[in-house]
Amino acid sequence: MNQEHEGTMAERRAFARRAWKITEPAHAVTYFAPESREANRAIGLRGLWMAYFAARAAPLGAVSAGVVEAAFHNFHPSVVRRTLPDAWTHATPEAVLRARREAAAAALRRVAPSAADAAGELVPLLRRVIAAADGAGRPLFAANRPLALSGSDADDPVAALWQATTALREHRGDGHVAVLTSEGIDGCEAHVVFAAAEGGALTRILRETRGWTEDDWRAATERLVARGLLDPADGRLTPEGHALRTHVEARTDDLAARPYYEALGQEERERITGLLAPVAREVTNSGTIPFPNSMGLPRE
Repeated sequence: MNQEHEGTMAERRAFARRAWKITEPAHAVTYFAPESREANRAIGLRGLWMAYFAARAAPLGAVSAGVVEAAFHNFHPSVVRRTLPDAWTHATPEAVLRARREAAAAALRRVAPSAADAAGELVPLLRRVIAAADGAGRPLFAANRPLALSGSDADDPVAALWQATTALREHRGDGHVAVLTSEGIDGCEAHVVFAAAEGGALTRILRETRGWTEDDWRAATERLVARGLLDPADGRLTPEGHALRTHVEARTDDLAARPYYEALGQEERERITGLLAPVAREVTNSGTIPFPNSMGLPRE
């Protein structure tokens, strides 16, 4: 049954934002949990960045650095090229996928005990959303979708839950990249805008974790000033900059909300948030994810 007509635009955006806040923590254990880091080392991936790029890109296959630069959007190309395609000489994408899924499930079981209880009901609901989502123009989601829809939940329901949250996370991310690029915002500029909106404390985190130099950051700032999006005096967003950021976030929410409203009714959407929110809270309270973080995920 198509439920897309349900809900005002504001309600749909609010739901999409809430869904992201409770989906992202479950997915993000793969970046921060010791189980994931050890699994990557065990299969031969060398260092934090090789593990990150290989693990997140593995659903795409043994792709080149250029594919990852385009799909991930916000990393300096040199950071990607230092690890890809070299990573595939250390571990095949198939080996990376197995290690990633098993380690993430182990981490979720450890830090979020409610995941095991919720997975049986959650996974079928999330899979309906994933099946309803459009993969066109969304390379990371399209690559993760078959992983999320295949296999038996009984094999490892927590692993299935992690994979479902991962697919939905990449669906939202792909949509966000599409909106940014449609507005002519490149990877470094996106970070400058975010830091200007959220506070200067994020500048160092975003620059260093994404490989941008101080010169890169300065050049991006100058481009945004020239467009009238940043105030040259204090580096803060101008009214035009605030309007653009509001538009990007709202459009991202619009795109992310669509499959939830196409696949599920209101009670089912509320059931997802009711089941997944405790999992997200347990992950957050465990200290596994740092705050502030380069994902932009708030503590609450």
